[in-house]
Amino acid sequence: MIVASPPPARVQVVAQEFRYALSRQTIKAGWAVIELRNAGEDAHDLHLRRVGGKRVYLWPVTQAGNVVDREVKLLPGTYRLYCGVANHRALGMRATLVVH
Repeated sequence: MIVASPPPARVQVVAQEFRYALSRQTIKAGWAVIELRNAGEDAHDLHLRRVGGKRVYLWPVTQAGNVVDREVKLLPGTYRLYCGVANHRALGMRATLVVH
Protein backbone atom coordinates (compact mmCIF):
# COMPACT_ATOMS: atom_id res chain seq x y z
CA MET A 1 0.00 0.00 0.00
CA ILE A 2 1.36 3.38 -1.00
CA VAL A 3 0.68 6.22 1.37
CA ALA A 4 0.28 9.58 -0.32
CA SER A 5 2.33 12.36 1.14
CA PRO A 6 0.31 15.20 2.63
CA PRO A 7 -0.31 18.26 0.47
CA PRO A 8 2.07 21.16 1.05
CA ALA A 9 1.18 23.74 3.68
CA ARG A 10 0.13 27.08 2.23
CA VAL A 11 1.01 30.53 3.53
CA GLN A 12 0.02 33.77 1.89
CA VAL A 13 2.26 36.76 2.58
CA VAL A 14 0.51 40.02 1.73
CA ALA A 15 2.94 42.89 1.20
CA GLN A 16 1.86 46.51 1.71
CA GLU A 17 3.68 49.67 2.65
CA PHE A 18 5.45 48.85 4.95
CA ARG A 19 4.36 45.57 6.47
CA TYR A 20 3.71 41.90 5.81
CA ALA A 21 0.52 40.10 6.84
CA LEU A 22 0.73 36.28 6.98
CA SER A 23 -2.33 34.08 6.50
CA ARG A 24 -0.93 31.85 9.28
CA GLN A 25 2.07 32.17 11.57
CA THR A 26 2.67 28.43 12.18
CA ILE A 27 2.92 25.46 9.79
CA LYS A 28 4.23 21.89 9.87
CA ALA A 29 7.72 21.10 8.62
CA GLY A 30 8.02 19.81 5.06
CA TRP A 31 6.87 21.18 1.74
CA ALA A 32 5.12 24.53 1.76
CA VAL A 33 3.79 26.87 -0.90
CA ILE A 34 4.57 30.44 0.07
CA GLU A 35 2.65 33.04 -1.93
CA LEU A 36 3.86 36.62 -2.08
CA ARG A 37 0.91 38.88 -2.93
CA ASN A 38 1.77 42.53 -3.46
CA ALA A 39 -1.29 44.49 -2.34
CA GLY A 40 0.68 47.71 -2.01
CA GLU A 41 1.64 50.46 -4.41
CA ASP A 42 5.43 49.92 -4.39
CA ALA A 43 7.41 46.93 -5.63
CA HIS A 44 8.32 44.39 -2.91
CA ASP A 45 10.21 41.12 -2.64
CA LEU A 46 10.48 38.42 0.01
CA HIS A 47 13.44 36.87 1.79
CA LEU A 48 12.89 33.85 4.06
CA ARG A 49 15.64 32.57 6.38
CA ARG A 50 15.61 30.13 9.30
CA VAL A 51 17.14 31.53 12.50
CA GLY A 52 20.57 29.90 12.77
CA GLY A 53 20.42 28.72 9.16
CA LYS A 54 22.44 29.90 6.19
CA ARG A 55 20.04 29.33 3.30
CA VAL A 56 17.92 32.27 2.19
CA TYR A 57 14.87 31.62 0.02
CA LEU A 58 14.14 34.52 -2.32
CA TRP A 59 11.03 35.67 -4.15
CA PRO A 60 11.66 38.18 -6.95
CA VAL A 61 10.74 41.84 -6.85
CA THR A 62 7.01 41.83 -7.46
CA GLN A 63 5.10 44.81 -8.80
CA ALA A 64 1.84 46.10 -7.28
CA GLY A 65 -1.07 43.74 -7.89
CA ASN A 66 1.09 40.74 -8.80
CA VAL A 67 1.48 37.35 -7.11
CA VAL A 68 4.46 34.97 -7.01
CA ASP A 69 4.25 31.42 -5.59
CA ARG A 70 7.23 29.33 -4.59
CA GLU A 71 7.29 25.80 -3.19
CA VAL A 72 10.01 25.21 -0.59
CA LYS A 73 10.90 22.45 1.86
CA LEU A 74 11.22 23.88 5.36
CA LEU A 75 12.91 22.35 8.38
CA PRO A 76 11.53 22.93 11.88
CA GLY A 77 12.50 26.29 13.31
CA THR A 78 11.70 29.98 13.40
CA TYR A 79 11.93 31.78 10.06
CA ARG A 80 12.39 35.50 9.56
CA LEU A 81 10.70 37.10 6.56
CA TYR A 82 11.73 40.50 5.27
CA CYS A 83 11.64 42.75 2.22
CA GLY A 84 15.02 43.40 0.65
CA VAL A 85 13.92 46.38 -1.47
CA ALA A 86 15.57 49.68 -0.49
CA ASN A 87 14.93 50.43 3.21
CA HIS A 88 11.62 48.51 3.44
CA ARG A 89 12.93 46.12 6.10
CA ALA A 90 13.94 49.02 8.35
CA LEU A 91 10.50 50.57 7.83
CA GLY A 92 8.81 47.46 9.25
CA MET A 93 8.49 44.92 6.45
CA ARG A 94 9.37 41.97 8.68
CA ALA A 95 7.46 38.93 9.91
CA THR A 96 8.02 35.59 11.64
CA LEU A 97 6.91 32.10 10.59
CA VAL A 98 7.22 29.15 12.99
CA VAL A 99 7.69 25.70 11.46
CA HIS A 100 7.22 22.68 13.74
